[in-house]
Amino acid sequence: MMRLVVLGSGGSLPTRDTLPAGFALKYGGVFLFDCPEAAQVQLLRYGVGFGINAIFLSHLHADHFLGLFGLTQSMGLMGRKDELKIFGPKGTKEFLSKIFSMPHLRPTFPLAIKDVSSGVFFKTPLFSMRAFPVRHNCPAVGFVVQEPPKWNFDERKAKAVGVKGKLFSELLEKKKVVVEGKTVRLESVAKETPGRKIVFTGDSAPCPSIEKNSENADLLVHDSCFASSEAAAAKEKFHSTAREAAETALKAKAKRLLLSHISNRYEDRSVVLRDAKAVFGESTLAKEGMELFI
Repeated sequence: MMRLVVLGSGGSLPTRDTLPAGFALKYGGVFLFDCPEAAQVQLLRYGVGFGINAIFLSHLHADHFLGLFGLTQSMGLMGRKDELKIFGPKGTKEFLSKIFSMPHLRPTFPLAIKDVSSGVFFKTPLFSMRAFPVRHNCPAVGFVVQEPPKWNFDERKAKAVGVKGKLFSELLEKKKVVVEGKTVRLESVAKETPGRKIVFTGDSAPCPSIEKNSENADLLVHDSCFASSEAAAAKEKFHSTAREAAETALKAKAKRLLLSHISNRYEDRSVVLRDAKAVFGESTLAKEGMELFI
């Protein structure tokens, strides 16, 4: 089961109750999506901890990376030795390498910083990570967490054609096996089930790449900075309204929508949620400490 923890749900300015948007995914490790200021406090508060495997930065606006420096310092103080991987859009490696080269910020453990633009760039035994370009006012990317498809065998069909024992694993690996002189194909005795999928847009105006990469997502975490009444402001600042996020979720046939990066101008966020739910019923407001299981 994938566990997603909301570290921050707000826009650029923190408030007493909200931080800029950031998320921790626990699934065969711990993976951060953006790293807002005070991220290390939230990681402790919500029981995630500092055992981070990789950090994925959507872009280089300060509210999305300021938490890196406190977090890496704390990791060092706690004796971390393992390499920390950091991925982000074009310019990330050059920018962060300069900052982390400063004597008082240089980590005591190795960093592997890499620029990404599109396509699969990171894999674990449980999932792959794909980047795709989004539409913001600086280089920015979204991320897709994608499990591989799963195959469920029909035991009756498999038995009828002589598939048993080690042949099951061989069939999964090779997609076909020869049994008593006859070729048996995987799809003839098993049904493919798509793996789970989570999509993070980071900061972005609506764009075709989000819709395309969010097709059939189990969860779409979408920029919802503004209510629909401020669509002009959203367009000017290259953000999305909650209604636009919902329209994307609907077109992409996503199962659930999580509204994120909500401007702190909305003391009552219900207006943002109403905008989204009017279009896409499975819409939820992100909130600090919220846990979602996928």
